[in-house]
Amino acid sequence: MASSKQPIRIELDSDHPEKSIGTLTVNGTINRFEVGYGKYGIACEGTRFQEGWTPLGRFRVNAVLTADRFEMDPALVRLSGKNEEMLREELFSNMNSIDFDGDGERGEYGGGYISLAPIPETDQPFEFNDYAGTFRWYSFAIHGTNNEERIGRKVTGGCINVNNMSLSMILSTVKIGDEVVISSDGPCTP
Repeated sequence: MASSKQPIRIELDSDHPEKSIGTLTVNGTINRFEVGYGKYGIACEGTRFQEGWTPLGRFRVNAVLTADRFEMDPALVRLSGKNEEMLREELFSNMNSIDFDGDGERGEYGGGYISLAPIPETDQPFEFNDYAGTFRWYSFAIHGTNNEERIGRKVTGGCINVNNMSLSMILSTVKIGDEVVISSDGPCTP
C-alpha cells in the first residue's frame, strides 16, 4: 500500500559528494541531511544494481530493520524461506554483525537499514543469502553507519548512508510503501 506523504528526496552531487543531501518533509517542515553514496559513482535509472554504484530513480521502501523494529513486505518474508519470528529476532543483528571492510569493526549499518526496491520493478540481484556464514538480506538501502566520517563521501557498496541522528529522524516517519527519489546533478553510468 503506497503512502500519500511526500517522498524522501536524495540529490547526489557527482563532483562534490560532500554536498549530497537528502530531504524529508515532516508536518510541512523540510529536514535536510547529508548522505554518502557508492564508491564507484552513480548508476543510471533502471539499471541492475552493482556493487559500489548508487542507482538513480524512484524506489519503494520494502523493509525497515533496526534492533527493535521489523517491518518487511510479506512477499520478502516468503522469499526468505524463514519464519517472521526468526527474521524479527535475528535478521538485523545478523546483518549488522558483518565486518564488510575487514577492519575489525562491526555495526556497518549503524542504527538501521531501510531496504529499497526500484519503481517500476526491474530485475535486481537482491536476495537473502549467507555472507561470511551469516544469514542476511542483500538489497539497495538507506542505512546508518559505524563511522560518521564516511557521510558525504563516495565510500559505500552502493547504498545511501546517513549519520545516526538523521537515520533516527527518517526512521521516526518511514513506513513500508513510502517512496524515495534519488537524483543527481551530473552524469550517470549506464
